[in-house]
Amino acid sequence: MRAVIFEAFAGPLSLRQVPEPDCPPDGAVVAVEATGLCRSDWHGWLGHDPDVRLPHVPGHEFAGRIAALGSQVRGWQVGELVTTPFVNGCGRCVHCLAGDHQVCPEQTQPGFSRWGSFAELVVVERAEVNLVAVPAALDAVAAASLGCRFATAYRAVTEVGRVGVGQWLVVAGCGGVGLSAVMIAVAAGARVVALDIRPEGVAAATALGAEHAMVISPDEDPLVVGERVRELTGGGAHVSLDAVGTVAGAAGHGRAVALATCLAASRPRGRHVQVGLTPAVLGWPEVPIHLVIGRELEVLGSHGLSPRSYPQLLSLAASGAVRPAELVGERIGLEGTGAALAALGDGERPGADRPAAGITVIIP
Repeated sequence: MRAVIFEAFAGPLSLRQVPEPDCPPDGAVVAVEATGLCRSDWHGWLGHDPDVRLPHVPGHEFAGRIAALGSQVRGWQVGELVTTPFVNGCGRCVHCLAGDHQVCPEQTQPGFSRWGSFAELVVVERAEVNLVAVPAALDAVAAASLGCRFATAYRAVTEVGRVGVGQWLVVAGCGGVGLSAVMIAVAAGARVVALDIRPEGVAAATALGAEHAMVISPDEDPLVVGERVRELTGGGAHVSLDAVGTVAGAAGHGRAVALATCLAASRPRGRHVQVGLTPAVLGWPEVPIHLVIGRELEVLGSHGLSPRSYPQLLSLAASGAVRPAELVGERIGLEGTGAALAALGDGERPGADRPAAGITVIIP
């Protein structure tokens, strides 16, 4: 099969023929029809994820048809259109049995702990637990756009952040996760302030219903930006969401400006949800902890979405209440994937050509 593969961290990404994967007895092989290009894939390529082993095929948000099923798998058929959470749980531990597959200690992740979906075929382990059927109202591109960023934003906004009607949500970063969060929050009746260093990101957030959208500089003082948001919202965010994480800086160190900005923008007893990755290799982020204490803020983590929550999300998408396909900014083939993945870091360099706003989807 064709796959995009790299043999060194931050090294060349090449498209070439590799052996087709074997189907595990408890797993499935999926013929990829669409797969998203995500910043997490970029972190994996740079070596920020300790689970990645070389050589490696990235890609973790995908949809496609079941091409093969293991002998132990029941309840699924070859040819069904499916997707999967980017966290594949074991289905047996106390966390999975409680429905919290996204924090399974024995989890595997396509594109990280094993080869992923920047290929014509990808394996889903423990298929009975981790496959999710795609309803007829959605195609593979829409389903792939749900796979990581939209699903992650859905849980972060509704289940972890618990944003309510009329409450203010501040979203820092208007890429795939951030724009998904804007769409989901607006559909839930929340009021949104969107922040991004890119005018095109801010414009996209405004088009999706953000009430305020601000272009900010990464060199601005987060506390000053936070105060501007507090003025706009009459006291600050009820919920904030960092969809950026740590941005690489000089000498391999990073800055978590979005995290600090979100905390500074929060009202007393507000809730902050951290989704953007903060890889340990870039250094632990600096946090204005005095604001967390003085305002009694909740700082919450959110990591993907459990399979048990997918039916609600898919139902919303199928009904048109949320429209993930509208977030697709560009469609490319496997041959353009290497360059597009490498370019995901360009948004951190002032004046560089930056990827298009929204979600880039690869059609193998």
